[in-house]
Amino acid sequence: MTSRPRLATVGKATAAEGGRDGLYKTRVVVDWGEPVRQHGRSRPPARQAAREAFERLRVGYYRYPLKLRLAVGAGALVVVGVVAALAALPVLNIVSTVAIVLLLFAAAMRSPAALATGVVSLVWVLLCLYVIGPAYQTGFVQVASSSTPALLELLALPVALIAHRIKAFAPWKTAFFALAWAGLFAFGVAQVFPALSALPAWIVAFVVLGWRALSARRMPPPRPAAAPWQQERQREREYIGEAVPEDQQWEEPPPPLSVEDALAELENMIGMEPVKEQVRSIAASIEAARMRAQAGYATDKPMRHFVFVGPPGTGKTTVARILGQIFYAYGLLETPYVIEAQRADLVGEFLGATAIKTNEIVDRSLGGVLFIDEAYGLVNSGDGQPDRFGNEAVQTLLKRAEDDRDQVVIILAGYEKEMETFLSSNPGLASRFGTRVKFPSYSPAELLQIAEYTLAQRGDELDPDARPELWRQFEDVTRRGILDELGNGRFVRSLVETSAQARDVRVVRGGVQPSREDLVTVRGADVESAYRQLTARHRGYADAPSVEDALAELDAMVGLDPVKRQVHSIAAQLQVAKMRQAQGLQTQPPMRHFVFLGPPGTGKTTVARILGRIFAALGLLARPEVVEAQRADLVGEHLGSTAVKTNKLVDSALGGVLFIDEAYSLVNEGYSGGDSYGMEAVQTLLKRAEDDRDRLVVILAGYPRDMERFISSNPGLASRFNVRVGFPTYKPAELHEIAVRIARQAGDSFDEQALDDLGWIFESVCAEGVVDDLGNGRFVRSWFEKACSFRDLRVAHLGATATAADLTTVTSADVRDAYDELRAAF
Repeated sequence: MTSRPRLATVGKATAAEGGRDGLYKTRVVVDWGEPVRQHGRSRPPARQAAREAFERLRVGYYRYPLKLRLAVGAGALVVVGVVAALAALPVLNIVSTVAIVLLLFAAAMRSPAALATGVVSLVWVLLCLYVIGPAYQTGFVQVASSSTPALLELLALPVALIAHRIKAFAPWKTAFFALAWAGLFAFGVAQVFPALSALPAWIVAFVVLGWRALSARRMPPPRPAAAPWQQERQREREYIGEAVPEDQQWEEPPPPLSVEDALAELENMIGMEPVKEQVRSIAASIEAARMRAQAGYATDKPMRHFVFVGPPGTGKTTVARILGQIFYAYGLLETPYVIEAQRADLVGEFLGATAIKTNEIVDRSLGGVLFIDEAYGLVNSGDGQPDRFGNEAVQTLLKRAEDDRDQVVIILAGYEKEMETFLSSNPGLASRFGTRVKFPSYSPAELLQIAEYTLAQRGDELDPDARPELWRQFEDVTRRGILDELGNGRFVRSLVETSAQARDVRVVRGGVQPSREDLVTVRGADVESAYRQLTARHRGYADAPSVEDALAELDAMVGLDPVKRQVHSIAAQLQVAKMRQAQGLQTQPPMRHFVFLGPPGTGKTTVARILGRIFAALGLLARPEVVEAQRADLVGEHLGSTAVKTNKLVDSALGGVLFIDEAYSLVNEGYSGGDSYGMEAVQTLLKRAEDDRDRLVVILAGYPRDMERFISSNPGLASRFNVRVGFPTYKPAELHEIAVRIARQAGDSFDEQALDDLGWIFESVCAEGVVDDLGNGRFVRSWFEKACSFRDLRVAHLGATATAADLTTVTSADVRDAYDELRAAF
């Protein structure tokens, strides 16, 4: 016998209540690949063929969108009305008849119960047309209005709809009783009171419907029938001899749900358009499998396991619950419930206990969804040793995911990068958890929507000055790149709650009786106070100086006039871009990555820190910190480890500045066959510089000639690092000033002869052209420290007779001895 899908309904809702345009309000269960049977024998071929024809017609009907079906129906009514008017026929009667027929056809497409009600309604319409109507026209029944037959026809519509809302009785029976009594009273009352027209029939019909509804409310609720999985569990308990109390034999069945309800909840969520599109496609694939099964094709149950990747607070748990509802509505799961778990719920305290705990939580999840948050925590190799307990949990979970794939949906969730590492740790994870759903961070506009929704839920209101303050803060955390660290939607809820607390404190301390508006209104100052409180714990967030402070520090540096002019220009461009954005004007993305060209010791690292402070002050970086690196920090020891090392370094710098000194060493042309390790580091760095350009500033530094060669070695470097800042060699007078400043900061000073010697020494090294090799500013610091060591050696012989001037004065002899030693070493 040909294998066909068997359809059954589970729950208390009927198909006429809606669903996806009414098709799935009843939970539809498809027994994939089993023959259709009724009372232990095969269904007769003629009846089976008729049912299959009806199902094909219904599926074809619902293939067309609701808007298109409504448009076709409205067009048909217009055409019928025009034709009736041109033919001098009763337009109202004909249009109402066609409308009722169309509505009955739509109801019939929903379910067999609606079809039965439709047949009763159609009989009523025919009686009105061919029995009641002619009786009125021939004068057999006295009426005052010629529209009475049409009004009686229209009575079928509300009666059918209300009958399907009274679930204690068969809808067609309720409709039959209401229309039958309405017809009898219409004949009887019309003979006595013709002016009432169709009013008695409508009144009687609604009285009958009210009586049926009241009777249904008085009926005791039926004992819920045990679902198939509950029957199986009770048989197992009886088999092992476990006593089951009478009132606990059957659990309350899950509520009826529809695919439409689940998708509507998804659509009501704020943002997450990529996630919504993917969930819609998952529902569509399940629907396609259901239709193939209904058509008689061999179809496996479209079950799958998922990986949710994304930052916290982006709705992963909510979407997991919606997916559970979708699978339940299609009959693929027994319940729509979600069991949440973490590492502690799966991993035991000793070897062997982990498998028991993992199996127990999977058993609890059978028939529903198991959601494991921060799943990457199952494999913890932070101490360099393999995690035997976590691996045991993973192996057990993989086995159950395969063995029970038809009974449970498992969702692994966590941060994207950590989840990628976790999935790559075991080939079975990637193969069994093949569907990945990526959750993006919220935009400032979406965060503001969440805040307004949360405030409305609390019954609070926003003062006019509070909304711009919220918008500024959401833009700020987004630009600084700490939104994921703060928790996205969770941060919004915390901000709203903390703002309300700040309002309450302000109101209580006000000293006057607050008004109703004062008790529920959140002001801008409350929001600002809450924002400072929630962001104070984040590293470097509150340490960002103003742009003016950063530029003042730059201007205080010795020399570097070309660098100062260029940094001032960069700061001005960033400030103007921010002002244009605030006024809604078109803005080019701000420059993010730089190349510092110059010899060592010319202040490149210091200027990098100043740039970091400028970006942080403007809200373009989360913190002003600078992470310094060289080739050894990016290049690994073997092929493949370089990308891992480079990514870890970039991750540590996110939100700040990554400063790579002597960057030209990443491409070493001296290696035979090319520098594959260095090129791997460059390629990884280029990708991250582009992908994380909104929360990272990368500065490549080195000698001008070597950096030009390095930049030209890869077209991506020239396009992404197109802002170059040239650092000139220090002049003798600038080196002299640097030496005096260094001494002053150390609490020391030079005598008159030593100051003259300083000028001679710096003139000498600059004239010889060795100042770059000596290190410019670094040479000055090294030389001063060496001079201080000679001074200390000299003063130590004075013992207790040494004065404060002896201890803090660097003499000409100290200066010359230090210079001679450094030149000899050089």
